[in-house]
Amino acid sequence: MGVPQTSPTFWRNRTVVVTGGHGFLGRHVVRVLTAAGAQVTAPRHAEHDLVQHGVAERLLAQVKPSHVIHLAARVGGIGYNQAEPAPLFLDNLQMGLNVIEAARAAGVEKTTILGTVCSYPKFTPVPFREASIWDGYPEETNAPYGIAKKALLVHTHVNRRQYGQKFAFVIPTNLFGPGDKFHESVSHVIPALIKKCVEAKEHGADKVHVWGTGAASRDYLYVSDAARGIVLA
Repeated sequence: MGVPQTSPTFWRNRTVVVTGGHGFLGRHVVRVLTAAGAQVTAPRHAEHDLVQHGVAERLLAQVKPSHVIHLAARVGGIGYNQAEPAPLFLDNLQMGLNVIEAARAAGVEKTTILGTVCSYPKFTPVPFREASIWDGYPEETNAPYGIAKKALLVHTHVNRRQYGQKFAFVIPTNLFGPGDKFHESVSHVIPALIKKCVEAKEHGADKVHVWGTGAASRDYLYVSDAARGIVLA
C-alpha cells in the first residue's frame, strides 16, 4: 500500500504542475506543496496559454508530473462577469478540457480540478449539498463561469468511468486573504468592500454603496486554508 495523501511524506520528491500557480490561490498552493517537499512547476500564461490547443499536452510531456492541480482561470467580479461573458465561458471551458485530456495522455497519477460555487443553482438552499449542483441554472451573472466549470465536472466523471482517470474536483466558497485583487473590475466581495470602506474613510464619506439587496448570505474561506484543503484532496 502506498503512502496516503494525508501523510506528511506523501508529496516528498513528487513532481506537480500547478496551473495558475502565480495567482491569488495558486501562490498559496505552491507554498504548501513546496513546504511538503514537492517539486513544483507553475507555468506562466505568457509562455503557456492553456486555452490554445496542444500547449497543455506539450507542457505535461516535458515536465512528466505525477500530479496536476488545475487552478488557472479567467475570473473577475460582478462587473467583469457582465462585461465579458463570452471569454469567461469559453476560455475556462477550453483550458479545463485541454488540461484534463493532456493529463490523460501523459498518464498523470491524479488531476485536481478547481470548480466554483457559482455552478450551483440560483436558489440553492443553504447549506449547499454536493448533489444540489444539478438542481437548476446558476445565477445569471455567474452562469458563464459556473456552467463552464460544471461541464468540467462532467468531463471528470466520463473520463473516470471510461479511462479510469483519477480526479479530485474541489469546489471552494468565496476566498479571501493575502494577495487578493483589489481592482474594481476584477475584485470579489471582500477586497471590494475593503476598498470601498478605505476610500470612504479617506474622502470623509458617511456611507458606501454596495451592490445587491443586502438580503443575501455569504460564506468565506481563508485562502491558505483552501490551499491546504486542495493539497489534501
